[in-house]
Amino acid sequence: MTRLEDLVVLVTGCSSGIGRALAHELQRAGHSSFATARRKESVEALAAEGLTALPLDVNDAASIAGAVAQVIDRAGRIDMLVNNAGVNFFGPLAEMPLDKVRTLFETNLTSVIATSQAVFPQMVRQGSGRIVNVGSVVGVLPTPFAGPYCASKAAVHMISDVLRMEVAPFGLEVIVVQPGAVRSSIAEAGARDLERFRSPDSHYRDAYDGIVKRAYASQQDPTDAADFAREVVAAITAVPAPRLVRAGRGADVLPQLATLPGEELDRTLGAQFGLTALKSRSPA
Repeated sequence: MTRLEDLVVLVTGCSSGIGRALAHELQRAGHSSFATARRKESVEALAAEGLTALPLDVNDAASIAGAVAQVIDRAGRIDMLVNNAGVNFFGPLAEMPLDKVRTLFETNLTSVIATSQAVFPQMVRQGSGRIVNVGSVVGVLPTPFAGPYCASKAAVHMISDVLRMEVAPFGLEVIVVQPGAVRSSIAEAGARDLERFRSPDSHYRDAYDGIVKRAYASQQDPTDAADFAREVVAAITAVPAPRLVRAGRGADVLPQLATLPGEELDRTLGAQFGLTALKSRSPA
């Protein structure tokens, strides 16, 4: 299979997990990989591992512009953008703080558009480029207690399909990556503050164990991030460009569950994550 060589690649969200592994694998495969992270200490850690590291806060327009300018200044071009940065917050939609919902959508969805807009003019000038957007299999399969994350990733899939059509006339390509279970820190970070749903004030306190189970579901026997990265980098550098890449444990199986009849899917996932433990309570 023919593969692209000597690419200049900007990768977002490299502080840990998938992003970090992708940056390393791209470098190992002979590409010029620019790994980015929001926090100074993360940038320093990436540099200490031998990566070319830059600061980039995907929720800050000036930071995005600065990172893109630095890559072009150093390498002369950007051949590929990998939109990997993302966050997760777990819990029932009816009780999830709206500030967390807004932050999640800003990071997981709006930033994908913002970074794509930032590299677009340069890619148009050179007449080629690939934008790789990291979605998720739960953007296909809705799961309880991860509603905003599921919705944001479904939106990433949709805007990627639209963007693909819109940039094709300029010689640009768009690829969607839908990971299954891959070892990362996103579950640990997203599980913070779950104790609020154990409180007597929460209508979901009887399902608390199910909320915790959902929070850590992706870290039960996950695919190693380095193994995932090898498969994904091979795919996203292939010629012709694939529209969709699925990798990681459950990446092929879980989307099949979404084809179940609606009521059966609801029952299955409700039982899996403790919704059957809830009881209706009449007002006092």
